[in-house]
Amino acid sequence: MKTPIPTNLILGFLGVGKTTAILDLLKNRPEGEVWAVLVNEFGEVGIDGALLETEGAFIREVPGGCMCCVAGLPMQIGLNQLIHKAKPDRLLIEPTGLGHPSQIIDTLTSEHYQDVLALGPVISLVDPRRLEEPRVVENVQFRDQVAAADILVANKVDACSPEQLSAFDQWAAKLEPAKRAVFHTSFGRLAPEWLDGCTDLPEVTSPQAHHHHNHQPKPDPAVPVSDEPWQRVSNEGQGYFSVGWRIHPDLVLDESGLMALALDDRLSRFKAVVHCSDGWRAVNMADGALSVVEAESREMSRIEMIASRALDEDEFDQQLRACAGMHDGR
Repeated sequence: MKTPIPTNLILGFLGVGKTTAILDLLKNRPEGEVWAVLVNEFGEVGIDGALLETEGAFIREVPGGCMCCVAGLPMQIGLNQLIHKAKPDRLLIEPTGLGHPSQIIDTLTSEHYQDVLALGPVISLVDPRRLEEPRVVENVQFRDQVAAADILVANKVDACSPEQLSAFDQWAAKLEPAKRAVFHTSFGRLAPEWLDGCTDLPEVTSPQAHHHHNHQPKPDPAVPVSDEPWQRVSNEGQGYFSVGWRIHPDLVLDESGLMALALDDRLSRFKAVVHCSDGWRAVNMADGALSVVEAESREMSRIEMIASRALDEDEFDQQLRACAGMHDGR
């Protein structure tokens, strides 16, 4: 383990491709190095952690809400346990796309971690197409993810028009203070050398924004699916709503029905690692684009939906139960 441990925050708004970027970095890490990832999702069922485990890194999840709101004890416990278990050569931290970075950075640069962690460049991914959406560019979390970044990366440029890329470049050039670097990429590919160095600790625009989040009581996540094979959990905050499911692996879902559900136009995001009739699948829907790939078998199926409006949870639950061949809600 290197001391202090090189540490990078990978930021970005909902659906920009942070997990894909971290997966790519893990695949290209130096031979023999141990990397660890602290991951947080807005939802409650841990899809990203399940996907990242496939690359052999040590993963620790801080579940539910945004990491900035749990940057106190829950984040520090998760971080301390991850460091103790993994003894990593590098640490990557992926906060939720609806999170605010200020308190996370404060925690990582606090006296408690000054001899343990070396915070490197903060990287923020942006989908240039979303600069056309007032709901995104006016969002305080989006603005502060951009403000906190040392390095700004336009992702998904393969899906952008020349006009959208030009608009991104013009927007990025006007940011103050200027970014250390601005890059274009596709499929979340980040150059490993971007991780090296130190952060400039840019000031965010609204350091108290994390106080404005709403929190809902959370069910006990420790109930095993062997005892409760169909579990539904939800979360709300920052103007978004999530509902997720943990499902016993013996319950096999119909893949075509699941794909139709993923493309429901009420959803901003749909993520799943799920047991289907032809095997395990990792499903990801963002911005209306759906990807489905084979996945390794898991201890449970996990499904997460995120929307900008309150969801009819019972309706989606019944549709999922139908995909699992459960009739009359059983």
